[in-house]
Amino acid sequence: MSVTFETAASAVRDALTDAGRGLVEREAMVELVALSAVAGEHLLVIGPPGTAKSEAVRRTARALGGSYFEYLLGRFTEPSELFGPVDLRKLREGLVETETSGMLPEAEVAFLDEVFLGSTAILNTLLGILNERTFRRGHTRMRCPLRVCVGASNALPEDDSLAAFADRFLTRIFVEPVPDPRLEELLAGGASLWGEGEARATSLESLDVLAQVAREADLASVRPHLAHALRSLRAAGIGLSDRRAVKVQKLIASAAALAGRRVPSTADLWPLVYAVPTKEAQALARDVLRELLSASENPALAAAALEASAGPLARAQRIASAGEVLLSERPAEGNAEALAAWRLKLEGVAREMDAGFAPESLPEALKALRARLSEVLSPGAPEAPANVAA
Repeated sequence: MSVTFETAASAVRDALTDAGRGLVEREAMVELVALSAVAGEHLLVIGPPGTAKSEAVRRTARALGGSYFEYLLGRFTEPSELFGPVDLRKLREGLVETETSGMLPEAEVAFLDEVFLGSTAILNTLLGILNERTFRRGHTRMRCPLRVCVGASNALPEDDSLAAFADRFLTRIFVEPVPDPRLEELLAGGASLWGEGEARATSLESLDVLAQVAREADLASVRPHLAHALRSLRAAGIGLSDRRAVKVQKLIASAAALAGRRVPSTADLWPLVYAVPTKEAQALARDVLRELLSASENPALAAAALEASAGPLARAQRIASAGEVLLSERPAEGNAEALAAWRLKLEGVAREMDAGFAPESLPEALKALRARLSEVLSPGAPEAPANVAA
């Protein structure tokens, strides 16, 4: 039975909601995997070890359906570990062919951790799979069904040859450890993942329907706004290669399709931020494009759209909400242990605030909160009165 566009958009949206449940601060990453899959592009995730990168990709892969391949690359990883061993039966006949069953060339969703540690032979073969969806090795030539490859690394490469390989990943997201105020959510969410059953999954047919709508989307009305955004970025010293600038249109059309819209609008321009290559440049891009991105809206990719359009402002609002809740939950007098734990949580909010914002650029939502936290946490300060949050 064929899947309608509306049904496909709804099915993928529900599957992504399930995939992101319990993954604190990784909702945007889950959504970008789906966006990249619909666009037929690839995602690069940069962040320290232990930040749930692989778990987020696994859960999204299960939600999207299809075959999945995952591997942690190292300096001594052999090509056969990714692409499959040489077929010994064919080798006796003088043919060097690869047995690809269950390996990367037959995957529809792939995750390659420490992707830049691959050897030259591995990266050159990967380029053919990423760019052309074609696997070539020895006498083996085959089309690859790959929808999206997610590469992960602790940092962007500095070597020029690796930077050229990294440029094949159109979308990029930079992740950090979960901040102190959300540690309880992290622990509860992580524990909930241990005993949960299979999350709701959509079908590749739904993904194909959305991809087809995205390919057929008329971008004429949004193209002038995109050109203006690119000029604004260039004026601010943020340059995107011609290839990346052109391919951003695929992300915009895919964002609209996932939102249930056949015709993209200015509400769908926000993926441009994720095509900017570095963390610092993405932060600047948000500021430069703030007015243009104020119309951003996407019910299926809400976290990614908010992070792209609001960035620090969205984080400021979350910190402010967390701080206000904590201040209102001051333990009763005389409970020294509870008061000490409460103050430790407040210190976590203050640290996150100070790490994310310079004093002179503190958003309005945080100025009053910072002053109240300083009063409560200053050395020798009397215990905060019961109405401290008033």
